[in-house]
Amino acid sequence: MTLRVGRSARRIIGGLSALAMLAAVSGCGLLGGSSEDGSASDGGTSTAPGQVEKSKIKLGLLNILDVASVHIAIKKGYFKEEGLEIEPVIIQGGAAAIPGLISGSIDITFGNWVSYFAAESQGAAKDKGGLKLISDGYQAKSDMFVIVAAPDSGIKSPKDLDGKTIAINTYKNIAELTAKATLEANDVDPSKVKFKELGFPDMEAAVKNKSVDAAFMVEPFIARSHRGSGFTTVLDAASGPTNDIPIGGYATTGDFASKNPNSVAAFQRAMAKGQKEAQDRSVVEPVLQDYAKIDKDTATLVHFGEYPTSLEASRLQRVADLMLTYQLLKEKFDVTPMIVSGSAG
Repeated sequence: MTLRVGRSARRIIGGLSALAMLAAVSGCGLLGGSSEDGSASDGGTSTAPGQVEKSKIKLGLLNILDVASVHIAIKKGYFKEEGLEIEPVIIQGGAAAIPGLISGSIDITFGNWVSYFAAESQGAAKDKGGLKLISDGYQAKSDMFVIVAAPDSGIKSPKDLDGKTIAINTYKNIAELTAKATLEANDVDPSKVKFKELGFPDMEAAVKNKSVDAAFMVEPFIARSHRGSGFTTVLDAASGPTNDIPIGGYATTGDFASKNPNSVAAFQRAMAKGQKEAQDRSVVEPVLQDYAKIDKDTATLVHFGEYPTSLEASRLQRVADLMLTYQLLKEKFDVTPMIVSGSAG
């Protein structure tokens, strides 16, 4: 598929290129990294090594490729080594998990950066010390963040999505943001496209029964729909203005982080190991078959993104700035105060 970039998209790309240059010279908080004295750099939350305050962590997760590092860390005992027991809680998306963080029904959750930044800008967790980002999770690469359609839909190119209904897992999230940016880059007016909220597991059936025209999918649902239903990729939502865009990571509330600094630091250390190992496809595929319930052949077809081993404010700022461009934020938003650095001890 040839990407056609319009005038507005070229303007966006130029701005993002500048941000990329900034990322190259900016400092970052490493996952599992620390300051020289072992203390956190988040304005007072200590993450010095010590006995965990809470050993059983309720962790919000989706059954998608993005969270493979968690399952690797569980399987290899990295959380256990840190004194933690992980209780997975299945969520539909990052936005849907934020109320769970606020209510305390989950302690930490995976989610997309768009949902976190939108919620924080609106003060959704203000009474709980705000939202705090504690571990990076996933970053886009080509063909793993896409809009697909059925072979009999008549939708063959991005232009064919004009006026159509596209399924996304939750509204005002990373899927909606990247879809709008890449639609516009392909000369499709995003305002003329309708988005419908559906869980990832329900999208394939919805496209087949024509309750939606297309679906925004992630892995392993992309590979499953290609292989099982002959779906085709219409638009790569991680291309052009959104090439290599950060997708999501792990967050908690400020209250939880301040009351459980050692538990958070332990989580960060285990995740750092899981993220590193997830860069090896041969390690991920067997784990993906287990938690995502897909067969071996489908697992070999999935397109992988990246599992960053650092939580960089300059890189995440790119998402917030793009949100401002597409009016998912009302004013410029600084992501740095949300980041909690960890301890490697």
